Amino acid sequence: MKNLVPLLTLLFALSVPAFLQGSGGGAYPEEQRGGGGAHGGGARDVGGGHVPARGPAPVRSAPPRASENRAPENRAPEARPQENARSFRDKPNHPEAPHVHHNDQWVGHDSGRDDPHYHIDHPWEHGRFNGGFGRGHVFRLGGGDRERFWFGGFYFSVAPYDYDYTADWLWDGDPIVIYEDPDHDGWYLAYNSRLGTYVHVQYLGPR
Repeated sequence: MKNLVPLLTLLFALSVPAFLQGSGGGAYPEEQRGGGGAHGGGARDVGGGHVPARGPAPVRSAPPRASENRAPENRAPEARPQENARSFRDKPNHPEAPHVHHNDQWVGHDSGRDDPHYHIDHPWEHGRFNGGFGRGHVFRLGGGDRERFWFGGFYFSVAPYDYDYTADWLWDGDPIVIYEDPDHDGWYLAYNSRLGTYVHVQYLGPR
């Protein structure tokens, strides 16, 4: 009996940290929270399964861009977003990527129609996506990568300029919602509701 009390005390002391670690410390399990990688900081007002009621509004006047961020004429735009000095982390623990707040504020979609990074010579050359837009149409990624991914028999590719914003995406199961892009012809916006981030995507057609 003398040895039983210290043994129980030791077991209790060891079980408390394990319980706290397993609880995750939040309202969502790890796969549903805003993530903990480079782009998702676990913010409670970004991601976590939230789906915006609508896409972003059209940009009326684009913010000025530094001349070094403009693509030279007759040359393909640069594909690396880290070369653009802009930051998207508008609050502590928010993603360093275009994202949507739980109040449906779209952060980062403000470059306007003349952004050369999203220029396409032949918009919608593979047809237009008709699988459903916005809330009520959540798809699960079925595989692929940023250059070609799919869900439900539809194929897409991420804009090269947005490649790095998908570093935390899980291509074999993340929940994705498609929105129409009001500013850039030929592009859609693919929103990852787990992380709360989004990227420009081009429709490649059905399977």
